Amino acid sequence: MATILVTGGAGFIGGCFVRQWIAEEQDAVVNLDKLTYAGNLDSLEPIAKNSKHKFVHGDIADRALVNKLLVEHRPRAIVNFAAESHVDRSIDGPGAFVQTNVVGTFTVLDAARHYWKSLPAGEAEKFRFLHVSTDEVYGSLGATGKFLETTPYSPNSPYSASKASSDHFVRAYHHTFGLPILVTNCSNNYGPYQFPEKLIPLMILNAIEGKPLPVYGDGQNIRDWLFVEDHCHAIRRVLAKAAPGETYNVGGNCERTNMQIVHAICDTVDRLKPGLKHAPCRGLIKFVPDRPGHDRRYAIDAGKIERELGWTPSQVFETGLELTVRWYLDNPVWVERVTSGKYQRGRLGLG
Repeated sequence: MATILVTGGAGFIGGCFVRQWIAEEQDAVVNLDKLTYAGNLDSLEPIAKNSKHKFVHGDIADRALVNKLLVEHRPRAIVNFAAESHVDRSIDGPGAFVQTNVVGTFTVLDAARHYWKSLPAGEAEKFRFLHVSTDEVYGSLGATGKFLETTPYSPNSPYSASKASSDHFVRAYHHTFGLPILVTNCSNNYGPYQFPEKLIPLMILNAIEGKPLPVYGDGQNIRDWLFVEDHCHAIRRVLAKAAPGETYNVGGNCERTNMQIVHAICDTVDRLKPGLKHAPCRGLIKFVPDRPGHDRRYAIDAGKIERELGWTPSQVFETGLELTVRWYLDNPVWVERVTSGKYQRGRLGLG
């Protein structure tokens, strides 16, 4: 049986990818994850006993471990999700983002290069290293326009700067060494199993519990929202069909202001959980000081992946949000387990 190596496969997007892959693909998965605060084995419970899934607790910056996994399992592809991924946390502690996103990516990338060079010609030709990145590397947009794959990088936070650096290393390894890489830059993901420090799950859980809904600044910052299952389908399409060296933007065709997002969550919670004593949930909204350096607008042009690979998102925001709210309502045990540690939905990113 063929194998792929997935890094960061216990996180939000990586976990979705692994669950989806095990359900719909033939290859086995070796899943390497450090299990930081956002890595959660509970999210892998649906595939925990599946013989096609092997979980390995470890760090992508551990070169000896990465080499060992490559030699033992001989993957035909590496899909690199492993990353520190929250802007607010990068403001409070940039060093961890450099270590994982830059040093870690470099380590697994360089290990992949040497492994790829050792493969027989037929296997080397088919091998791919797919690096999952973000639209935040492009910086901030004005009122119009969208990010293209050719948009110059202009990262504005420690998080986006670390991801931009990792992207540059990946592309450099293709142009310098010929390593067959692929890069995807996605917009904001949402969906089931997301750690509740991010906007949508935080607002859902606080709305359910009657806690304040903190909105940064004036709430008019705009993001393009992408349902996580759609994102993972896009990554699989890129891995299967894209030519080495290509980059694809993956977006949900769904621009919303933060206020529109919070209002939609409030209305959905009111509808799906009637009788809350604190309803309507819009009354819980509280404006708080803005995040330092908060980018005003992101928007993805996903035309290239549609034209070349035939991928488009299947969920519109309204259906994706309803699926997400229902999931959090139906899984209070998961929520309790992931929030029982140090993070208790407090404000991050105060510097």
